[in-house]
Amino acid sequence: MAFTYEEAVDWIHSRLKFGIKPGLERMKWMMKELGNPEKKIQAIHVGGTNGKGSTVAYLRNILNESGYSVGTFTSPYIETFNERISINGLPIEDQNLTNLVEEIKPLVEKLEKTHLGSPTEFEVITAMAFHYFGNRIEVDAVLFEVGLGGLYDSTNIVEPIMSIITSIGHDHMNILGKSLKEIAGQKAGIIKPNIPVITGVQDDDALKVILEKANQKDSQPFVIDKDFYVHDMEVLNSGELFSVKTPNHSYKSVKINMRGLHQIHNASLAVMAADLLNANNLFTMNDESIRRGLMKTSWIGRFERIHQNPEVIIDGAHNQEGIDSLVSVLNRHYKDRSIHILFSALEDKDFKEMVSKLDSIAKTISFTSFPFPRAASAHQLYDASKSMKKFLFENWKEAIDSVVRQKSQEDVIIITGSLYFISLVRRYCRKKL
Repeated sequence: MAFTYEEAVDWIHSRLKFGIKPGLERMKWMMKELGNPEKKIQAIHVGGTNGKGSTVAYLRNILNESGYSVGTFTSPYIETFNERISINGLPIEDQNLTNLVEEIKPLVEKLEKTHLGSPTEFEVITAMAFHYFGNRIEVDAVLFEVGLGGLYDSTNIVEPIMSIITSIGHDHMNILGKSLKEIAGQKAGIIKPNIPVITGVQDDDALKVILEKANQKDSQPFVIDKDFYVHDMEVLNSGELFSVKTPNHSYKSVKINMRGLHQIHNASLAVMAADLLNANNLFTMNDESIRRGLMKTSWIGRFERIHQNPEVIIDGAHNQEGIDSLVSVLNRHYKDRSIHILFSALEDKDFKEMVSKLDSIAKTISFTSFPFPRAASAHQLYDASKSMKKFLFENWKEAIDSVVRQKSQEDVIIITGSLYFISLVRRYCRKKL
C-alpha cells in the first residue's frame, strides 16, 4: 500500500492508543523479521533523566567534525516528526520516512496476530530507526537516545560499543519508581556486558546502583568527578568556558555556546566519550575536532533565544531537575535582569515544586495551558503559585502575545515547561515575533 507522507505520520500516531508497554519481546520479534539490523550498526546508547539530547548533540557534532557520518534517534521532536530519525543533524526526508512506514506496517499487522499483541507508537518508530540505520543506509555511528527508563525501553535491544547515563532525577516516577535508587535501577538497565559506561550521575545512592550493575556486567565505568573532571569554569557572554581532564588527555579552555552548568556537565560527558572512543581505537578524533564539535552544538528548545528586544528564551524544563538547571542558568547569566516567566506543564508532573522554584526568581509569572491530553489547566498552575504578581491565560497564544508586548528591552522573557508546549510555542513565535 502506498502512503502519502501525511498518511504515514498519521499511521504512526495512531499507535498512541496502545499506550506504553514496557518490555522487549515485540521489539525482538520485529528485529528478527527485519534481519536483526540492531546487530549491523556501531551504536552508542544514551540514557538518563536529563541531558540526553544535549549530550547526543555534542557527541554527534564531535564525530561529524572528525569526518564521520552519524545517525541519531531522539525524542520527542520540537519542529517536525522527522527530527527523531536524523543523519548528521538533518531530519530524515519525507519520502524515506514514508518508505519506512510502507515496509514496517505489514510487519506490525503480522505481529498483531501473535500472542505478543500490538506494538506501541514508540516501538514502531524505534523499529523504523533500527531498520533505516541497519538495512537502508550506511553511517559510521548511530546515537540512540533512550525513550523511557532503560531496562525495558524499546531501544534496549541495541548492542552498543558504549553506554552513557547522563543523570538520575525525578521523572516518570509512576513508571520507573518513587526513589532515585529505584529510578537508577531502571536507567542502569542499558549497561551491557563488557561494554564501558560513562556516567554523570552524582547522587550517591543512584551512583551506587549504577556501579553495582557495571560490576555485575564486567562493564568498566567512567564516573564524573572521579575518573574525569571539569575545572576552571568561567561565564562567557556567549556561553561557557571550562577544561576537562580525562584519564588520557587534558582539554583546556573548551568553549560551548549553550549556557549553564548542566551544559558544561553534558559537554564533558561527550568529551569523555570521544576520548574513550579514541583510546579504544574505534574512532579517531583529535583535540581540534572535539573543540569545533562542541562549539558548533546547539539544541533547539533548550535555553534557545528566539527573539531579541525584548529577549525571549524558550526552554523545555519539564521536570524538577530541568527547572533547577534553568534557575541556575538565569542566576548565572541574568542575575541583574528582570525575569518574566510563562509556564505550562503536564498534570502528571510535580508542578507545585516546579512553580515554587520559578516563583523565587520571577518578577512576574504567567500560567497557561495548551491542547494536549495530559496538560495541566492554567488554573491548576496558577493556584500552585505564591507569587504576588501572577497572571492566568486560558489561551496560550494570547499569553505569549500579552507577555511579550508588555515588556521592555531590558526584560528577559522565559517561556518554559513541557516540551510539547515548547514545540507549539517555537513554531508560533518563529512566525509571529
